[in-house]
Amino acid sequence: MRETLPFATNEVFIGGRWRAASGGQTLPLANPSDGSTLAEIARGSADDVDAAVAAAQAALAGDWGRLTAAERGRLLATMGRKVLEHVEELARLEALDVGKPLKQGRADAVALARYLEFYGGAADKVMGETIPYLNGYTALTWREPHGVTGHIVPWNYPMQIIGRSVGAALAMGNACVLKPAEEACLTALAFARIAEEAGFPAGALNVVPGLGEEAGAALTAHAGVQHLSFTGSVATGRLVQAAAARNTIPVTLELGGKSPQIVFADADLDAALPFLVNAGIQNAGQTCSAASRILVERAVFDEVVARMAQRYRALRVGPALADLDVGPLISARQHEIVSHYLALARDSGLQVAAQGEIVHDAPAGGWYVRPTLVAGVPDRHALAQEEIFGPVQVVIAFDGEAEALRIANGTAYGLVAGVWTRDGSRQLRMARALKCGQVFVNNYGAGGGVELPFGGVGASGHGREKGFEALYGFSALKTVAILHG
Repeated sequence: MRETLPFATNEVFIGGRWRAASGGQTLPLANPSDGSTLAEIARGSADDVDAAVAAAQAALAGDWGRLTAAERGRLLATMGRKVLEHVEELARLEALDVGKPLKQGRADAVALARYLEFYGGAADKVMGETIPYLNGYTALTWREPHGVTGHIVPWNYPMQIIGRSVGAALAMGNACVLKPAEEACLTALAFARIAEEAGFPAGALNVVPGLGEEAGAALTAHAGVQHLSFTGSVATGRLVQAAAARNTIPVTLELGGKSPQIVFADADLDAALPFLVNAGIQNAGQTCSAASRILVERAVFDEVVARMAQRYRALRVGPALADLDVGPLISARQHEIVSHYLALARDSGLQVAAQGEIVHDAPAGGWYVRPTLVAGVPDRHALAQEEIFGPVQVVIAFDGEAEALRIANGTAYGLVAGVWTRDGSRQLRMARALKCGQVFVNNYGAGGGVELPFGGVGASGHGREKGFEALYGFSALKTVAILHG
């Protein structure tokens, strides 16, 4: 008997109404922990996207568009409080849907509330400026919403990415059409129900689940969308950018990563070790900013590998609700991809330093892999260059700052980096020289950092979400020059 899930629905949410998808079709949603069907979701179509865009346009011309920034902020803050009221239901949904341990689902729900709190408080604090100009003129700027914004969010962190993307867009007065990933979209649907509870005007938020090649493609190509936000793979991001280019609209892309943590011989290893491992295995390594490469100065290489290996051997993998260290991968396809890289490590003769264990009672149908630490990997090897998106970390030796930088900057990606050293001058030199969007010194992730702008360079994408930078990205700057003599 299938479990009754709070907020779950097989409908689309358009113009403040829940209804079946226009074609009446649904899609099965798999439970990564055992392979069973968790729920049915609506299979939204291009017609549903058309309706959602029209509803968003009507909201902009109506009640939503007439709200002041302060009123928008109050709605977001109210929604944040309601998310906190539903933390346990949301955590369970996210854990079951994505496969992550329950404690990670709970942390994601709290992070969603924090995004809504932050953007609720920031909504009326995005200021323009006056510009010194010619005599007889007053020149000034202000920020306006783009209009209808399209949001395509992935399956690995639905709540967090909705919070940082949709939350910022709503704060700036845009009306949103959200297309969640077909692999995990229950909390996106829950987000819409909570927006209803909070009193958002009809059409301010619209949610159309469905296949990427159907609903997603229709949203990216829609002429009524004025801005696109996409988080996902590099290949799909390129398609999204091409679609945006055809309509000449801006796009925010947060794509993949092959992020390094760089450990110098003078680092505080006791402080570093938990970060080195946890940042690689969180959400079964299915994290764009996962620290999948550990670069270690040769003088402490053996010690770091040994200490990381000890932690790996203690890791336990099992179903989401068992709330262990690591859950299953999202799908059979992702399991095949990660298994391919593990086979490649063996075939290449690389040293598997340690692995975690899958608990004996893990359901046979779940997509589990053992977290794996691979040591002494050449920096040009596929495992050190390509995004695996699984609980696999490689450890690479280096000699000195110059080689550390060459290796760290030596991939197509540039999302996040960590630096571990007590040398203050080195901290600044490394932070300046690393080619990425975020650098963490003697930490990694800064506790989530809702306030900290996030995004990448190179194949990791462009544009910034989180913090005030997201508000700037979800608005257009208008300059006004008044001649008054």
